[in-house]
Amino acid sequence: MSFSSPQAASHPLAPYGWDEGWEAEFSPYAEQGLLPGRVVRVDRGQCDVLTADGLVRADTAFVTPHDPLRVVCTGDWGAVDRDGDPRFVRTYLPRRTAFVRSTSSNRSEGQILAANVDHAIIAVSLAVELDLGRIERFLALAWESGAQPLVVLTKADLVPDVTGLSYLVQDVETTAPGVQVLPVSSATGEGVGVLAAVVSGGTSVLLGASGAGKSTLANALLGEDVMDVQATRDVDGKGRHTTTTRNLLALPGGGVLIDTPGLRGVGLWDAEAGVGQVFSEIEELAEGCRFHDCAHDAEPGCAVLAAIEDGSLPERRLESYRKLLRENQRIVAKTDARVRAEILRDWKQKGAEGRAAMQAKRGRVR
Repeated sequence: MSFSSPQAASHPLAPYGWDEGWEAEFSPYAEQGLLPGRVVRVDRGQCDVLTADGLVRADTAFVTPHDPLRVVCTGDWGAVDRDGDPRFVRTYLPRRTAFVRSTSSNRSEGQILAANVDHAIIAVSLAVELDLGRIERFLALAWESGAQPLVVLTKADLVPDVTGLSYLVQDVETTAPGVQVLPVSSATGEGVGVLAAVVSGGTSVLLGASGAGKSTLANALLGEDVMDVQATRDVDGKGRHTTTTRNLLALPGGGVLIDTPGLRGVGLWDAEAGVGQVFSEIEELAEGCRFHDCAHDAEPGCAVLAAIEDGSLPERRLESYRKLLRENQRIVAKTDARVRAEILRDWKQKGAEGRAAMQAKRGRVR
């Protein structure tokens, strides 16, 4: 949510998202003589911060907590020293939104990719077969972040058949209820103007796998070749990491864009609400189940299973829903003792039910 006032609108940082709300949040730090600025790039304990005085290189040593979700991130609004060598980011303002995924390490830590984002653009290449499950993962994290997701199908020029392209769009729309799905071609310009209009207000983060065409799309939105681009492999459509850091860039038509490196792993991080949003049709159906704790497995009166039976709900959607909920529960359980206890209790109950069913079956055989 943004706020505007004549004073905030005329601020040098207004094109980068500064508004009346941020101005009010920053007032205590202004009284301390600190300078507001937006973090446009973070690299090895230092960051580039855009201030009213220009671009500042600042140290983040004062904001290096043990919690990796509280480190300075691209998109943050920081309070920076007005002078000094080196200059420091003393703190950052409370985030309105944050895009977080779990790390690929065994430490079960969250990694924040971008902060204060209004639109999460999920780039999906049409040069390879659609991975609907991966799209659902991105969408779950995007909804959980608080941003509005948008799926962009890049390299649309590689699907010249209009009917075939419409079917691909429909497949993704079914996977992404309530989300705009936009086919785009940086080569022909198709859809670029529509996307530029969508992201012209606020901050957008560009997400996707390597080779999805994010840097090419960023250049199309920027109107110039700012981001390096590498060719994808013909054999599988995959690419190398063209972008190695997260960079915040002002768009000529308004708004700002955070470009990110290609993501090989898209692990959930405490994203139960986001998963529910992605599979909203399943959760709506579940309200009609006979039992409030229905697992949609074999229970009588299950509205979800009835929808699968009559063909109105694809079975793949239910399987993906279950998979993401289980994964998210495992992640949360690693840091929440209560959830671990609930999982253990559930396992014991199911084990007891299984043993009872087996004994009953043996009794009938005799």
